[in-house]
Amino acid sequence: MNINRDTKLADLFGNYPWLIDELATINDKFKMVKTPMGKIMLKKATIAEMCKKSGMDEATLISEIEKRIERR
Repeated sequence: MNINRDTKLADLFGNYPWLIDELATINDKFKMVKTPMGKIMLKKATIAEMCKKSGMDEATLISEIEKRIERR
């Protein structure tokens, strides 16, 4: 899977369901994806939107996600 700023989180977690648990290890603000509101947002949210809300750099988040996928 090619992960970029436009990747939808629902697609990402559809391919890597375990990744949802790993997000909090990347940025503490990502714990919200496991809340009821977070689960609703996941359906439409992209990497870029996630970065904007968390204040995290897109390239850093993508790199961290890719590292975790490679380790698995």
